[in-house]
Amino acid sequence: MPVSCCGALHHGSSPRRIVHSQAGIRTCLSQPRASVGLKMLRTAFSLEGVEERDEEQEDDGEDQRDGGIPFIINRGGLPVNEETWEKMWQHVARIHPDGEALGRRIRGTSDLPKIPVPSVPTFPASSSIPHRLEAIQRYIRDLQYNHTGTQFFEIKKSRPLTALMDIAKEMTRESLPIKCLEAVILGIYLTNSMPSVERFPLSFKTQFSGSHFRHIVLGVHSGGRFGALGISRREDLMYKPLEYKTLSDLLQEFQAAYRGYWHTLCKVKIGHYVSHDPHSVEQIEWKHSVLDVDKLSKEELRKELERHTRDMRLKIGKAAPPSPSRDRRKDMGSPLRNPGSPMRKNSHSDRRLSVEKRAGPAADLNGYQIRV
Repeated sequence: MPVSCCGALHHGSSPRRIVHSQAGIRTCLSQPRASVGLKMLRTAFSLEGVEERDEEQEDDGEDQRDGGIPFIINRGGLPVNEETWEKMWQHVARIHPDGEALGRRIRGTSDLPKIPVPSVPTFPASSSIPHRLEAIQRYIRDLQYNHTGTQFFEIKKSRPLTALMDIAKEMTRESLPIKCLEAVILGIYLTNSMPSVERFPLSFKTQFSGSHFRHIVLGVHSGGRFGALGISRREDLMYKPLEYKTLSDLLQEFQAAYRGYWHTLCKVKIGHYVSHDPHSVEQIEWKHSVLDVDKLSKEELRKELERHTRDMRLKIGKAAPPSPSRDRRKDMGSPLRNPGSPMRKNSHSDRRLSVEKRAGPAADLNGYQIRV
């Protein structure tokens, strides 16, 4: 079953942002301009009637396919180079029902109204934590979900936190549409100044009609309550207010949302709390606990989540490795310009795995593909 896009406007970083609207299609774009022999993509467009996906890249962004639908990762940084720019339009021509004609129509348009760029939220000292989280979520939502099939920011999970924060800064400067993994990095960046808010990655693997789908959000914990920040095409698969008493309650909320789209939640990966030091050379621990939800009883799942919560509490207060010196950070450079940032291997010894997943026939509801 095709999933229609949100139909809302997407944003770019050029002073000249434009929108084009026609029957059945709403698109946002701007003309790329030459810069040292390259062209920059300033905005993306939304596609209606195209089956798409929320993508959580597997390690180092090497997984470019989910549910059978491929997508492109812009590995050349910004501005977008000529090769990636053309690949994006070729990809659109393949996946959109009217792809070639749509591409010619969009790329040939030059006189369209400007699109406003969202402002990075700022907070008075008196604002509450829930109010700040809501403002951050509004900003992430205002960037809009990226429907182009090309991810503009390459997120390598093995990079140190300081390198990922450089990418987040780039996101705020460019104001391009993002996907769910980019939203997690951006959420970490925007909450670094809130030491009372603990952040952790929370990723999902679901199954529908024989295909698997991945998604990720940023879990948050403050004042004894859990919530989540993120982006998705589905309203109930991203932001969750800071009101859930336990991690189990938060997970059940997402599980119920997936059931509403006939998706079976198969696996959940939960990371540790992320450092608030934007210059930390630590890596994000993406999957401290890996739980095969479809193989655990409700009580077993609750106990596993309680154990993970205790593990996260034990990490609070432990001294983090010192941040690199100013000269060392300069040598590391921006991850968008230098892919050789220092890396360390994840430790698997302390990860808690649930029972092994059993293979079984997948449900097939008349061949429909519902992507969430």
